[in-house]
Amino acid sequence: MTKSRTNPKVDMVLKKAKQWRQELEQLRAIILDCGLTEELKWYQPCYTLEGRNVALIHGFKEYFAILFIKGVLLKDPRKILIQQTENVQAGRQIRFTSLQEVVKMGPVLKTYIREAIEVEKSGKKIEMKKTVEFKVPEELRAKFKKDSALKTAFHALTPGRQRAYLLHFAAPKQSKTREARIEKYASQILKGRGLLDDYLEKKKGSK
Repeated sequence: MTKSRTNPKVDMVLKKAKQWRQELEQLRAIILDCGLTEELKWYQPCYTLEGRNVALIHGFKEYFAILFIKGVLLKDPRKILIQQTENVQAGRQIRFTSLQEVVKMGPVLKTYIREAIEVEKSGKKIEMKKTVEFKVPEELRAKFKKDSALKTAFHALTPGRQRAYLLHFAAPKQSKTREARIEKYASQILKGRGLLDDYLEKKKGSK
């Protein structure tokens, strides 16, 4: 498989990285060696096959990772794929905390990447939960009863935005925290905006 070319937009993002820059560059080299096309999506290096997302790389405070978009369909013989949270349906990560880990796992990573490519080529689909299957927190139901405009605005959002809010509101264990989250984002919902819209726009403006 021919090695892919680097993307100038990704060059710029990685040059600005304050953490994990060298490590992400190494992951990038391994992925590009498998022939995927490098793009910048969601402000992260993303690797595609004929326009379809296969994997991306991203860094966090405690670790950095390669995320397989349809990771749930991979065989994972080494049991190294991680479900980021219990609500993530399709994606699976392989996490790292050092450059040495990436270098050591290079051959294994290429095996997983090539399998992910074959999964994409096969056209396999993941049956995702529908928005109506997500639990609506009782605190949000109560808020809807008091504020019909909020209920109308919420159901006018795209399914993806609705799911993001439902997961965010339901996550805290304490009712007070769930209520606080709903209050915090009520005005944003009324404006027809998603949970991460402001954050993504701010990040885009900083590029």
